[in-house]
Amino acid sequence: MDCRTSAAATAGAFVSPYDHLFHALSLIPFSHYFLAAFLMFLTFLYNFLEIHFLHDLLTGFKGDPVVLTYNSCSDLYQLVAAKCRLLHGRYCPTPWISSPHLQTAFLSFFGRAPQVTYRRHLFCTPDGGTIALDWLLHSDVVDGASQMTDAALKDDRTPVLIVIPGLTSDSASSYVKHLAFRMARRGWDVVVSNHRGLGGVSITSGCFYNGGWTEDIRKVVEHIHCQHPEAPIFAVGTSLGANILVKYLGEDGANVPLVGAAAVCSPWDLLICDRFLNRKLVQKVYNRILTVGLQGYAQLHQSIMSCFVDWEGLQKSNSVREFDNHSTRILAKCETVDTYYRRASSVPYVQNVSVPLLCISALDDPVATREAIPWDECRANKNIILATTTHGGHLGFYEGLTAASVWWVRAVDEFFSVLLSSPVMNRRNKEQSSSTLPVMESLIDQEPFMTVKEDAMVTTAGNEPRDTAQEDIDTEHLVQHGKDEDTVFDEGTRHGSEHKTPLENDLMQQPEQSTEDMIVPIGRRIDQLARQSRQSIWLLAYIAIATTWPLLGPALLVLKRRLKNRGLARFFRQ
Repeated sequence: MDCRTSAAATAGAFVSPYDHLFHALSLIPFSHYFLAAFLMFLTFLYNFLEIHFLHDLLTGFKGDPVVLTYNSCSDLYQLVAAKCRLLHGRYCPTPWISSPHLQTAFLSFFGRAPQVTYRRHLFCTPDGGTIALDWLLHSDVVDGASQMTDAALKDDRTPVLIVIPGLTSDSASSYVKHLAFRMARRGWDVVVSNHRGLGGVSITSGCFYNGGWTEDIRKVVEHIHCQHPEAPIFAVGTSLGANILVKYLGEDGANVPLVGAAAVCSPWDLLICDRFLNRKLVQKVYNRILTVGLQGYAQLHQSIMSCFVDWEGLQKSNSVREFDNHSTRILAKCETVDTYYRRASSVPYVQNVSVPLLCISALDDPVATREAIPWDECRANKNIILATTTHGGHLGFYEGLTAASVWWVRAVDEFFSVLLSSPVMNRRNKEQSSSTLPVMESLIDQEPFMTVKEDAMVTTAGNEPRDTAQEDIDTEHLVQHGKDEDTVFDEGTRHGSEHKTPLENDLMQQPEQSTEDMIVPIGRRIDQLARQSRQSIWLLAYIAIATTWPLLGPALLVLKRRLKNRGLARFFRQ
C-alpha cells in the first residue's frame, strides 16, 4: 500500500504546471474572455483614434482655451481680435465625437450641412481655362432667388466673401456650405471659387491647379473686384486652399484688393506634411484616402491629363507623394517632388502678408501637422492673428450635443464682423488707394503651362497676360449640387482689358507732374542725407576714441614723461 502511494505521489510530482494552468483557464467562462478581449480592443481603439472623452469628462466638458499668437505691437489685435469673444474663449468638442479622426470622418460622411442652392457663374481665364464660381446671396437664403444685374453689382456695397476649398473639394463640401450659409444669412454675398476641373466643370485648357498655383485666385479676385468696386472683399481658404490664399497674399503684398482674410487648417509647409503623412499607421490611412481622391479627379479628366503626365504611374500610386511625382510636379515643371513642395509652400510668404489675416489650426490635425505651423513668422507679422486649439481635427471643429455648429465658422464670422466695423478697415482702404509696393512673384507661377492645339500638337506658353479679354459667362438658372443638369449660359461683357491697376494709373499720371515738383523733394532728401552723414562721421570718431582710450591713455602718459625728461636733460646741459 505504501509502495502504491509513493508511486502515485512520484507520478504527481512530474505533472507539468502548465497542465494545471490550462485546466484553471478552462474553468473560466467564455463570456469573460470575450469581455476582456472587448475591453482590450476598446483601449487600443481609444489610443489609436486619439479619443479624449475621459479627459473631457474629468474636466467637466469645459474644453480647452484658444491660444492666440500675435505681435505685441499689433493694432489688429488691439482693435479687432481683442473684441472677439470666441477667440478669447474655450473650444469644447462634441462629446460623442471627441477625437480628431472622428471629427474629420464625421465632416466627410455626415457633415450636417444646411441646404443651399448656388447660383453658378462660369469664369474664363486668359489661358482658356474655366472656373466655376458658385454664388450664394443673402436673398437666396432669406427671400429666395433673385436676379443679379450689372447695375446692381456696380452700386452694391454688400460685403463679398470668396471661399477657396481644399484639395479635391468644391462648393458641395459640408464645411463650405456651413460657411456660405452662415455668412449669407448675415447679409453677405458669398462666392465659392472652385478649382479647375472641380464643381462639375471640365478642363478646357492644358493648365491644371496645384498647391502653389495662385494665378486663378488672383484673376478671380480681380474679376470680383471689378464687378463689385464699392464692396469690401474678404477671402477664406481651407486646407490646401488656405495655403494657396496665404501664398497669394504674400506674393502680392499690399496690392491685394482684399480687406481681410482667414486661413483655416492650412498645411503651411507641404514638405513637412508629406513626411508627417508617412509616419504613423493612421496617417498612412489618410494618405491613401487623399490619393484615391486625387486619382478620381484625374479619371474625370483622363483625356487631357494623360497627354502630359505618367498615366500608368499615376494609376499605380499608393500615396500622395507618388501621385505628385507622376503628375503634379510634371505639370508644375519641377525637377523633383521636394522641389515642388518647397515652391508651393506658403511659409516663405507669411512675412509679406499685408492684409488682416486670421489663421486657425488644430494641434491634433491628422493631416496638417502642428510641426508645420510658422509660429515665429506669424508672431513677427503685425497683420496676422494665429489661433490654435488643442482639438478640432481637420476642418471639423464640431461643437454642441447635436454637432450642428462648426466652431471655426463662427470664429471667422465674428472676426470679419468686428474687422468690418473697426478703424483697421479705413486704414486698409487708404493703403489700397495709395499702395505701390513691388509684387513678389511665385516661382511656380513663372513656370509655363501647356496647351493643346487642334492638331494635337503640344505647346508651352508663359504666364504673361494675353491680349484677349476675359469672358464672363452667366448661367440662366440655378445650379444645385447633386443633380446632373445642363448649364445654359450667355456670354457676358468683356472687362478684363479695360481694368487698370493702381500702378498703371500712377505711371500715366507721372508726365503731368512738373519738373520742380519732382526736383524739390529730391534736393531736400539729399540735404537730409548729407547732414546725417556728417553726424555719423562725428559719432564714429567719438566711438573710436572712447573704445581705444584704455590703450592710448597709458601710452600718451609714457610719451609725455619721456618728453619731459628729455627737456630737463637739455636744460641742465645748457
